[in-house]
Amino acid sequence: MGRVGTWPWGLGFVWDLLMMCGPIIVLNFVTVFRIGVGPSIPPRKRSLPILFPFVPLSDSPKKDVLILESRHRLLRRRRRHQLSSCEAHTVNTRLTSPPSLPRVRPIRYPAVNAQPNLLHHPLSGPTTLSVPPSPSSFSCAPTKQISSPTTVARLPFLRRWTPLPRLRRRLSSSVAASRSRLLPLGPTVTSLLSLLETLIPIADEIPPLPHSARYGNPAFRLWHEKLESSAGSLLLPLLQQNQELVDAGAVIELVPYLLDSFGNPSRIDYGTGHETNFAAFLFCLARLDLIKEQDYPAIVLRVFVKYVDLMRKLQLQYCLEPAGSHGVWGLDDYHFLPFIFGSAQLIDHKYMKPKSIHNEDVLENFEKEYMYLAAVAFVKKVKKGVFAEHSPMLDDISGVPNWAKVNSGLLKMYKAEVLEKVPIMQHFLFGSIIKWE
Repeated sequence: MGRVGTWPWGLGFVWDLLMMCGPIIVLNFVTVFRIGVGPSIPPRKRSLPILFPFVPLSDSPKKDVLILESRHRLLRRRRRHQLSSCEAHTVNTRLTSPPSLPRVRPIRYPAVNAQPNLLHHPLSGPTTLSVPPSPSSFSCAPTKQISSPTTVARLPFLRRWTPLPRLRRRLSSSVAASRSRLLPLGPTVTSLLSLLETLIPIADEIPPLPHSARYGNPAFRLWHEKLESSAGSLLLPLLQQNQELVDAGAVIELVPYLLDSFGNPSRIDYGTGHETNFAAFLFCLARLDLIKEQDYPAIVLRVFVKYVDLMRKLQLQYCLEPAGSHGVWGLDDYHFLPFIFGSAQLIDHKYMKPKSIHNEDVLENFEKEYMYLAAVAFVKKVKKGVFAEHSPMLDDISGVPNWAKVNSGLLKMYKAEVLEKVPIMQHFLFGSIIKWE
């Protein structure tokens, strides 16, 4: 009786049963209480063990524990959510039904300069901008409303269906696969070009003053003062197309956006926030029905290009400090929208690829025709050294296979890096046209 081999039949059976079932009991005990195996688990996720039939799992106790844990989680999901066995293997996120999405309608492109393979951006809501405000609503100048990340989260135009991002996307779409700048110019486009061309000689009349600092030549304040004194008269040719707007004092609404489009005279800086103000200025003109849908290609390829050329002249002449720059981790110290519009312009190009920006001959011969190439050429002009070191973001984007992906990625990046940043949007103005709601 003292040796196992001489035990009665009943005790020997119990011994054999313990030897066979002991490992699975120990593994389930370790699974629940995590005794020295695997990462810790929060107490709220601990549960009673589930004993599985004893089958060979693996040659390692730790692997056995992981297999048992996966089976345990799988059965819990099946019971709780009543999923099929196929669905239970693919559940990786919170098991909630997706919210109902609005109907999506494609953009109707203008007949002018239409191309066969345009990039369509599905946008919810109507394809036309909302009705402009009544002339009697221009009572006071726009003011600032953003002061914290909480107020940035409440920005009314961050939702996809709101007009400002939609106009930006439609402007981008209007020049998709566009090759020529020989576009019909409406009265608003002609007035905007005349306004920008008027500001260029003013910069020539005010040379930079002797200044020892790297950035911020004080002569820029003189240039901005002249702009401020003549802003009202510069806008009159635009508003005279609708006399009701002149009588209602729409100049009060438009002047602040125009002045903020050319940098800050106190800090003597310029950045993507000022560029966004120029986009908001164009948006106001569209809401007032001064910019028509057929004007969109000319607005981008003529007006916006002229605006960027003027700003680059001011940046170099008065050494404007980059406002809100990300340094090497940004596309450009000053601009963002030229990359969005320029990438749309190159969509479906037969020969030009994103990697073509590394070809100096391509940049030299085509920078005057394509906005993206002009933007890259300007970056290489003002920044010295290896391109991948001073502009790693642009270098990474050059590895994207096609321009459509570049354009869609830049649109998302603009929303995240410009429209959702407090240091940039805290200076944005809200008034009767772009309302703070």
